[in-house]
Amino acid sequence: MFYLSTKKKLEKVVYHELLQPLPLSGGTWKNITMDFIESLPKSEGKDTIMVVLDQFLEYAYFIVLTYLFSTQDVARTFLDHFYKFHELLTSIMIDRDKIFISLF
Repeated sequence: MFYLSTKKKLEKVVYHELLQPLPLSGGTWKNITMDFIESLPKSEGKDTIMVVLDQFLEYAYFIVLTYLFSTQDVARTFLDHFYKFHELLTSIMIDRDKIFISLF
């Protein structure tokens, strides 16, 4: 049982199941995660970094973008900087909403 503190109010939280690690299929660059680091100071007009991380090797690509990017911009950048080197992905984990993922 864990206690979460929110504004000096203790709340009991019971976790019924233990957290399980994500399954990894063998091989490098098969399961990746993507995340975005936003609101950085501008450098040559770019202020966002897209991080593409291999879960098996823990090796990452850092790709620069301009804020207010569309799904098409991210997909094109992903194809140009990542997919042409590492094809046939098994899974992509991303923390964006369902609409972004379906368009991607």
